[in-house]
Amino acid sequence: MKKRAKWSGVLLSTVLLGSLLLSACGSQESSAPAGGGQAAGGEGKKDFTYAMSGVYKPFSFKENGQLTGFDVEIGQALAEKMGMNAVPITNPFETIIPGLDAKKYDSIIGSLTVTPERQKAVSFTNPYYRSGSQIFVQEGNTTIKGKDDLKGKKIGVVKASNYLDWAKKLTDEDKITQYDSDITALLDLPTGRLDAVITDQVVGLRFIKEGGGKVIDVGEPLSFDEQAIAVRLGDQESVDRINKALDEIIKDGTYEKISQKWFGRNILQKQ
Repeated sequence: MKKRAKWSGVLLSTVLLGSLLLSACGSQESSAPAGGGQAAGGEGKKDFTYAMSGVYKPFSFKENGQLTGFDVEIGQALAEKMGMNAVPITNPFETIIPGLDAKKYDSIIGSLTVTPERQKAVSFTNPYYRSGSQIFVQEGNTTIKGKDDLKGKKIGVVKASNYLDWAKKLTDEDKITQYDSDITALLDLPTGRLDAVITDQVVGLRFIKEGGGKVIDVGEPLSFDEQAIAVRLGDQESVDRINKALDEIIKDGTYEKISQKWFGRNILQKQ
């Protein structure tokens, strides 16, 4: 009896472990709503798994233990149009493309800027918002008025972002500090650990609006960027399906409603 009980326990543990691994992959069908509580749900619906960092407020972040934000809601709206179950997944930004290649999720809705280098690694949809790379400094800083003043200065950026590429062009590499979150970097400006932060214009301006600290934007944007949804390289079927859903939420006003909620304006339109 003891031997049989022992092997029963091993079998049960193996089954439970297998179930957990399948859940983590996010590839199985699911009727459970996604983290934000707005997912379509429903028996028989395939999962639409989409990744984001989860630490990029207001695009993706946790509030009261729930994943929320602009990117989360856009994914939920797209899933509804595609008749799928929205499943947002968090993944560190610096490994978000390798995670897509490893089939941990089917797409990235994580404020991924379209660049020639990334176009070699993933297939992009049409843009789902537009912004720019902006320099932010502590209020009262009179030595940095634009990009030409950043040589030798301490710059904070998010790991593996296009802002890191800008920082490498504008200052010495040993002067660059990489962060998991733009907000953490911006919060370091008043402490004196950084002279400047390069991040998304929309993120920085919302940080200021919410009273995140005595921070101001300086100079012209370094670039005007287009952010798009990424799928595995060559997956044209997914690109076409997502583009169709994106076009539908733009035309029926769903996109406008989500964008106004988080930013007070339509961030797909160039300002």
